[in-house]
Amino acid sequence: MTAADKEISLFLEDEAATNRLGEDLALALKIGDCLALSGDLGAGKSSLARAFLRAMADDGGLDVPSPTFTIVQSYDLRIPVSHFDLYRLSDSSELAELGLDEVLDSGICLIEWPEMAGGELPKERIDLRLDNEGDGRRVTIRAPAPQAARIRRALKIRSFLDEHGYRGAERRFLTGDASLRAYESIYPRGEAQRVILMDWPRQPEGPAVLDGKPYPKVAHLAEDAYPFVAIANVLRDDGFAAPAVYHVDYQAGILLIEDLGTEGVLDADGLPIPERYRESVACLAHLHSLSIPRDIQVTQKHIHHIPDFDRPAMKMEARLLLDWHLPWKSGATATEAQRDEYLAIWDDLIDQLQDSEQNLLLRDLHSPNIIWRPHETGIRRVGLIDFQDAMIGPTAYDLAALVQDARVTIHRDLFDQLMADYLSLRHAQGGFDEAQFLKSWAIMSAQRNCKLAGLWVRLKQRDGKPGYLKHMPRTLTYLQVAFEHEALAPLRDWCARAGIAASES
Repeated sequence: MTAADKEISLFLEDEAATNRLGEDLALALKIGDCLALSGDLGAGKSSLARAFLRAMADDGGLDVPSPTFTIVQSYDLRIPVSHFDLYRLSDSSELAELGLDEVLDSGICLIEWPEMAGGELPKERIDLRLDNEGDGRRVTIRAPAPQAARIRRALKIRSFLDEHGYRGAERRFLTGDASLRAYESIYPRGEAQRVILMDWPRQPEGPAVLDGKPYPKVAHLAEDAYPFVAIANVLRDDGFAAPAVYHVDYQAGILLIEDLGTEGVLDADGLPIPERYRESVACLAHLHSLSIPRDIQVTQKHIHHIPDFDRPAMKMEARLLLDWHLPWKSGATATEAQRDEYLAIWDDLIDQLQDSEQNLLLRDLHSPNIIWRPHETGIRRVGLIDFQDAMIGPTAYDLAALVQDARVTIHRDLFDQLMADYLSLRHAQGGFDEAQFLKSWAIMSAQRNCKLAGLWVRLKQRDGKPGYLKHMPRTLTYLQVAFEHEALAPLRDWCARAGIAASES
């Protein structure tokens, strides 16, 4: 990246534009970032800082006093922010006493009058200068390549909103997930009803893991927005509550979609609400009764072919337990004999799926991806999101994902009720092979939980996201439930010999 690529120049025509830039920066900055604001008195540094903090707090009325006399004001927000004003700093060495380094370990530093710090500020900082220009302001931003790329991305999203009729809209962070997608709440100016923005930038191709292919291609993970739009349209056509897609930039990976609501299937204490899970099971049973097209026209030039949940994908995911969980558990990589036996067991289990019912799998049908819509009826009470990785495979997979929710404990009484509901509904549709389905369910449950047991470790060790390890005991307990089926005896015995048990934490 050249020096020019690291410099961003913007003209802000008025105070509202300054506030919008503050919102955009609040979505671009991450833990460890230092934003140094410079400019003459009255150039807008405090206005920009105030807009940044209010956006980070999601509170347009947040009191943001000037830290001129206290030098630093700290805010415990989504990302902690410390707002420094160094105008009255008597000596740059005082910065160490103010805890600048400690702040950057867990949050963001926002610094006005950085000139007073001498050479004490981080070298990898973001320098933002405001200068009066006509009736507005000129902003010049210089930043290291990673931070500059994030800021450019936030500004590209702002341009996307402007181009599609959302000029001046308020942007707020909504959520991120275990992938590289992030979501924003977009509030059109003068309107109370929000829309959702999906930020899904294309990623460079990763290293080959099997037959010269990177992990996403082996596991058939969606790498652009076409699969999401295709599945959303098919679900909506069949009467399900999937979000309408209002605008999409396929190349940039930016989508504006319908807001299905804010209620989920968990109560205030994070516990499952039985009625809502039972309705979700009914929704799933109805989906499994339908015939879903394999090829879906998305645009005039693009047809999405729903991939198969095939042997390479199943084994690649199941291998996460072998490659990540087992070394984490035992402190040593699997032996060649262990690997060969484990993968042979999975080959046999996958062979036993050949006669299983095959249909659309949403792939992650659990609490984070279910919206409860109390004012609707039937299947439309259950809002479905995050289905871009949908495949065609054993229908039992989605039921395993739902009744063994990866993010919340489904106790045995509720589990039994949900399984009974599903089986009853499928029998009522006719032609349902319960015995074959239950075997498929046990295999798919084991496959999913082996994947998750490795994924939680990978998220911690490779991606720096240790919070997912809290799900490990639940995942292993769910795996033991799958082991109750006789078909899983070989895998159960292998895990016992490897020391993988439900009591792990």
